[in-house]
Amino acid sequence: MPFGLKMEAWFSRFSTWVGYFSAILLLLLLANVFYDVIMRYWFNDVSIGMQEAEWHLYAMVFLFGIAYALDRDGHVRVDVIYERLSPRRKAWIDIFGVLFFLWPFCYLVASYGIGFAYEAYDINEMSGDPGGLPHRWVIKGMISVSFICVLLSSLGFLLRAVNVLLGNRPDYYHHNVSL
Repeated sequence: MPFGLKMEAWFSRFSTWVGYFSAILLLLLLANVFYDVIMRYWFNDVSIGMQEAEWHLYAMVFLFGIAYALDRDGHVRVDVIYERLSPRRKAWIDIFGVLFFLWPFCYLVASYGIGFAYEAYDINEMSGDPGGLPHRWVIKGMISVSFICVLLSSLGFLLRAVNVLLGNRPDYYHHNVSL
């Protein structure tokens, strides 16, 4: 097996792990919402901390799900044009998109996210509501962590396109219609 395919497989496994992590977070979110609804409507009891945990979990499901979606080619693009291109053209578009759009975006979000989380840590930011969650820096730190995961997942996506160009993955792009 060529080295490029091995590296692509490693990054794909990493993205799959991130997807499992996101799925576990989704199950925790579901349990949290279920608990919150039961407590609110059956016991007339509301927990601000549990409600805040809902949006924390939702944010993390979304943030970490991006890396998995990229690996599974579930991201958004203009498929009306893209689907009609040859596999080589698709590979070149994917490489260009990763290098000139995705990586700079990941860098900006991750680097600004670090400062965002550090500031929350430095001032010991917490919920303004009584009974809310402390340590707001934790959820803000997930912004940078998730975009580092997207960056790592994009390496596998980039290697997949390079492997198509090298002839190692001729079967990857299923819609083989050329313009």
